[in-house]
Amino acid sequence: MATYKEIKGTQIEVLASDPSNPVEGQVWYNSTSNVLKGQAATAVGAWATGGALNTARTNISGAGTIPAFVAFGGQSGATVYAQTELYNGSSWTEVNDLNTGRYALGGNGTQTSALAFGGTPPATAATELWNGTNWTEVNDLNAARAYVDGAGADNTSALAIGGDPAPSGQTELWNGTNWTEVNDLTTARAQMGAAGIATAALAFGGYPITGKTESWNGSNWTEVNDLNTGRSDPGGAGTNTAALAFGGYNGTARVAVTETWNGTNWTEEADLSTARNGLAGDGDTNTSALAVGGEGPPVTAATEEWTGAGAGLTRTFTDS
Repeated sequence: MATYKEIKGTQIEVLASDPSNPVEGQVWYNSTSNVLKGQAATAVGAWATGGALNTARTNISGAGTIPAFVAFGGQSGATVYAQTELYNGSSWTEVNDLNTGRYALGGNGTQTSALAFGGTPPATAATELWNGTNWTEVNDLNAARAYVDGAGADNTSALAIGGDPAPSGQTELWNGTNWTEVNDLTTARAQMGAAGIATAALAFGGYPITGKTESWNGSNWTEVNDLNTGRSDPGGAGTNTAALAFGGYNGTARVAVTETWNGTNWTEEADLSTARNGLAGDGDTNTSALAVGGEGPPVTAATEEWTGAGAGLTRTFTDS
């Protein structure tokens, strides 16, 4: 029988701790835990329970990835929150508040470079910039609106998409200093999910209840294939060619349905553990995302972490 070295051309590494960025097929012996481990790819996507928010909220917004996420704003009944919390992959820590408490606001960016805009009550155009420590008021949206969604890589570049009142198809582009109105959505709506960056975004679902999906190329919106489950208020993550839609309200009930987008079609995947709408979500791709807060009912502090098919997974080998 061929040895591992004969097959791979190298011996199995002996390491005191697991490598920080193992590649698929890599095998090593952890001398601290005395186990043999290897890196594989997940076969199917799944949600796992993460640490709960300190304050349960719905109509919350957020930005970032696993394990570095920032959640801000939201409501629970008549209580409106300015609270901001940071996630480290296992627990949340409360940090400095928004200057203006609000819910149903848009957000995008990273844990250290985020943007918050719009929201209610009442419908506002207020925009705030997060630098990892503090929120700073900057130039307002051109149109005050709530239930607006956003896309963007950081706080220097963003899209504000749709919203109420109306609902609206209005789209605005943030250049780090000012908002500029650009071409509208093909279908006006509020309470959408979104993914991507300012030059390549995806908007899906929304109110009135719909499964419509539109792709943004930096200049125009183009209608593409619909979600399998039409809904308002879903969470969204990823890019305009590899997105994730999860949760929402289908007109009758909150749903846990999760769908992945491959640039052409949506495919149903594993459900959230907690059916809900009004949740925050973000992530770089459709293989790694976070679902935060929302309402089932009741209003929840639940956090779930998504690992999609094809994502890296460390496995421990046993003799059984």
